[in-house]
Amino acid sequence: MVKKILLLPFLKISSGHHQAADAIIEHIKQVDSSIDCEKVDILHYSYGKMETLVSSIYLKWIHSAPYFYSWIYRKNCVNPNKIKRYFIYEQLFLKFMQKLVQEKKPDFIICTHSLPSYLLSQLKQRGYLSIPVANVYTDFFVNNIWGKEEIDYHFVPDLYTKEWLEERGVQTKRIIVTGIPVHPQLMSLPKESYSKSPSPISVLITGGNLGAGAGAIKSIINTIGETGKVNYTVLCGKNEALYQYIRNIKHPQIIAMPYIQSRQEMNSLYGQIDAILTKPGGVTISECLYKKIPIFVYHSLPGQEEFNLQHLLRQQLVFYLDDSSEGVENQILTQWNNEHELSRLKDRVDEYHKQITDPVSALREAFYALEYKPSPIQ
Repeated sequence: MVKKILLLPFLKISSGHHQAADAIIEHIKQVDSSIDCEKVDILHYSYGKMETLVSSIYLKWIHSAPYFYSWIYRKNCVNPNKIKRYFIYEQLFLKFMQKLVQEKKPDFIICTHSLPSYLLSQLKQRGYLSIPVANVYTDFFVNNIWGKEEIDYHFVPDLYTKEWLEERGVQTKRIIVTGIPVHPQLMSLPKESYSKSPSPISVLITGGNLGAGAGAIKSIINTIGETGKVNYTVLCGKNEALYQYIRNIKHPQIIAMPYIQSRQEMNSLYGQIDAILTKPGGVTISECLYKKIPIFVYHSLPGQEEFNLQHLLRQQLVFYLDDSSEGVENQILTQWNNEHELSRLKDRVDEYHKQITDPVSALREAFYALEYKPSPIQ
């Protein structure tokens, strides 16, 4: 019987890794409320306050040198035909990961970031770890860093990712298609979407929380609201500068909202909109797919979001707005008024829903169907 679960995101900044871990914790409580769940960032555990500095450098790097970051990410993290050792990660973190597991003594470990997964797979390869480990993927692709064959369970976003792992030697019985985790408080039944609502339509704009996407949002703000056919709500998150910028414009059809901590409030907001204009972050996209909210993508950050966008476009699950002279608002209205395109999108999202296993059922399978004898690291 599983009594304690260790969840491992990476960095302490608000990210999809933490949101997914929080969602999984709530789903675990539905399986067994007595299970003790603990979330730990291995960087903070290993090096303390240095995590804050690393987080700051990471965000500034993406913002100030996006093309260089993209090149580094592609070169080191995305090569489907190359098996690579990450010796610097092993030198920096492997002993700390070993110490963490010895200290916490979990019965089960869940990784929502690739780095902890890689470290645990290395410990398993060397025979130092027999505790079951699960990967919970928070993007629509699998980068090279994730541990694969040594990992006991893979909770994947869709069938495409399942097949990708199977082709690389992961046993089918270890892969469960759950979608990227959605918090239970956001899983109320989706409204009937993809249907015409009276003009003006209501569009939620997200993606400026950490600052990296705020510039793109400001550019959009300066070009929308001219037709009178769309009302916008801009979710600014903790970006106070963006919030004040929009409020100072005083546009009657553009409303700024600060950080929403309550998931009930966020769930209510989802229920009031007709569509969303966002970046291709895994968790936000997953929530909107679950809610069957039409998704318009306006921008992608270098690295993970670039690959998410490629996958989502290949699966025809989102509309992408380009930099054409037509403008953002006109592109939204063109797609919205195209019955054929909306019907095609609805069919693709319905197909996506058919792939997904209920996360509570998936967790029960992982906890109780896997036969193992937990033992501490030697």
